[in-house]
Amino acid sequence: MPAKGAHVDVIVGGGIVGLAIAWRLARAGRPVTVVDPAPASGASHAAAGMLAPVSEVTYTEAPLLRLGMASLRRWPAFAAELAEDAGLTTAGVPHDGGLTDDGGHEGAAGTPGLGFFGGAGIGDGARRALDLRADGTLDVAFGADDLAALDELAAFMEKLGLPVERLTGRECRRLEPMLAPSVRGGLLAPGDAWVDPRRVTSALLAALDRLNVPLIRARAGGLLREDDGGVVGVRLEPPPDGGETPSEIRAERVVLAAGAWSGELAEVPVRPVKGQIMRLRSPRPLLSRCVRGTVHGSYVYLVPRGDGELVVGATQEELGFDTTVTAGGLYQLLRDARELVPGVTELEVADVVAGLRPGTPDNLPIIGPSGTPGLALATGHHRGGVLLTPLTAALLVEGASGEEGELAALCSPGRFREIS
Repeated sequence: MPAKGAHVDVIVGGGIVGLAIAWRLARAGRPVTVVDPAPASGASHAAAGMLAPVSEVTYTEAPLLRLGMASLRRWPAFAAELAEDAGLTTAGVPHDGGLTDDGGHEGAAGTPGLGFFGGAGIGDGARRALDLRADGTLDVAFGADDLAALDELAAFMEKLGLPVERLTGRECRRLEPMLAPSVRGGLLAPGDAWVDPRRVTSALLAALDRLNVPLIRARAGGLLREDDGGVVGVRLEPPPDGGETPSEIRAERVVLAAGAWSGELAEVPVRPVKGQIMRLRSPRPLLSRCVRGTVHGSYVYLVPRGDGELVVGATQEELGFDTTVTAGGLYQLLRDARELVPGVTELEVADVVAGLRPGTPDNLPIIGPSGTPGLALATGHHRGGVLLTPLTAALLVEGASGEEGELAALCSPGRFREIS
């Protein structure tokens, strides 16, 4: 057992997932400490923030779709409570573009959408503070092969009961006038949403500060173990600036939420997948919704922010822990984005960054008890870390029963060998 006076929970990792788990634990009155040398500076800082389980679906990832849909429904309440705890305003009328009190969304043809947000309202102040929007994703096609692929995807989504609208090229340009004339058709997923992860992590840090949650800016050098292998805390490396931090932290439970670095501390089947991303800026928004398309054999997406920023991403590279931003990577992003929206080349370059997604062998996250006493996992989210944050925090904090129990089984560490 942990020594007397041990912390109840220690969260290793200060990205959006780790911070959200800590916030939910603190909200529930459970003592918690976060350990990270540079919180909110990794994959969460680089991410575009798409909450898009529908447009991200593939034929082999039905379990991931189910997790994404369940987490998407949690986002409005998650955002509203976070904005309140962070001291952001939550007053105001609901946004008229998707996050309404009745969960309604009007599609391109004027037909009501499914309203994935399950009736949960969110104040305009909270929505604006986090730049949370639900105006859908438009997936476009240029040629006959692309159109055929979109038709297959649409049929698959309809079979699953997911809302989707087939659009002609003219209808696509009516929705987004800046699209290239060569766009021949598209699919609109009206329930998809997006959020600014940088604003979310900033709000999480503010909420944790207001809840007096300790944040230790140090790197975890290893797990403290008892003779039987059980985990009883975290060993900390000395900070490079020579500052004072404890050499170790004892805990009843360690939650490993270190993203791509999780495998450095435990035998977790997680690998780094590099993604380069760029942020452009214009005086007025170029697009009103997320736009995606296949260009030169790879997907490119453009995500608009309310302040005129446009996020363009992302490469997918298996290069270990390399986070170098390369000329080739940026060229690929701009070349492909220009095919979709020619006007992007006129925009100011505001930021370029490379992050490391935590990938797993089956593309599903690893969430829950590890099989080793005292160690829980919240890692391996790959492209879906932002989307899956509310569900991940709920599974780690509230436990799993009913539908949550079925969801927990999909991402249980038990599908791999015992993790230690």
